[in-house]
Amino acid sequence: MLRWPYTFAVAVTVAITATAIGSALYLDLPLKDPEGFLGPAYVRLPLLALMFFAAGIVPAAIRRTGIKRLPAGISEAVREEWSLKRVGYIATGLITFYACYVSYRNLKSYLPVFRDNVLYDHLLVDMDYWMAFGQNPAVLMHRWMGTDVMAEILSFAYIAYLPLIPITLGAFLVLNRDLSIGAWYATALSLNWVLGTLSYYALPTVGPAFWQPQLFTDLSTTDVTALQRSLFRNRVDVLADPWASERIHGVAGFASLHTSVTFAAALFMSRTGQRLVIRIAAWVFFLLTITATIYFGWHYIADVIGGVVIGWMSVSLGAWASGNRGRRRRWGLTRADSDVDEPDAQPATVTVGESADGAESRAG
Repeated sequence: MLRWPYTFAVAVTVAITATAIGSALYLDLPLKDPEGFLGPAYVRLPLLALMFFAAGIVPAAIRRTGIKRLPAGISEAVREEWSLKRVGYIATGLITFYACYVSYRNLKSYLPVFRDNVLYDHLLVDMDYWMAFGQNPAVLMHRWMGTDVMAEILSFAYIAYLPLIPITLGAFLVLNRDLSIGAWYATALSLNWVLGTLSYYALPTVGPAFWQPQLFTDLSTTDVTALQRSLFRNRVDVLADPWASERIHGVAGFASLHTSVTFAAALFMSRTGQRLVIRIAAWVFFLLTITATIYFGWHYIADVIGGVVIGWMSVSLGAWASGNRGRRRRWGLTRADSDVDEPDAQPATVTVGESADGAESRAG
């Protein structure tokens, strides 16, 4: 069990799930299912799992037998490439990710009750003005970038986070032959939820848009606007009577988990040596995300800094826990030249223009 790359992730998942259940019993509040972009978790998780399995099986089947004999190709691909061990690893990665996420969302919802709605936004407002040389950073962005076209661009980037992160997780779990790499990513993402929950309770805040909403009234109406209004309504409803409300409270500022998760994803892409275009896209998305968090008033500058720290800790701990500490390689998402599934295995390094057969294995 100590060599299994999911041992730490499962232990963390059990701990945060037990904490969420214990908190619900202590407060006499129900555990709630935070609906995502594909519906409730009991629908979302099986649906995503089927999509990811199809993404791994169907292309392999087409390569083997062509489209006309697809059923035979699927049967052959499943029989030869999809062992119970591989399926178990993928299922474990998805379950730990979503169990940590659902627990995090519920503990976030209990935050106003546990902390008696004590807030420290005034401290982070002062810090924002100090770090921006006496100016409000969000207002400065509005002046420099405008409040129309840029609002639409940043809103798209911010909302895209919701489906992109589970999709990237599925890609690494399903398409990597080295199963410990998927375990590393699943562990890192799960740790973001856990460490983020701790940061919420350590320094409760609501963020600029909820603390000083008058600073953001000139922004164009976007999907972010609708999301913030929905979160505000949920917050008011929960604060009025947590035991009568059917909503889930979703407002917390420090630290920024949009920042931590996108930073963790970009850092992970770099540490695992993904293709240059993937690494660049990940870092650009991270920069767009942190810009959007300040621009729309989701977070203070300190929240972003805290998010970067959490993201780095999550990737580093995930590497250690999954047996990937110190590894630097050029791994691709769809490598078909090795069938490595042990965490301490040394997969080949394939550089651009070099065949898999001529590649050398090395550890960085």
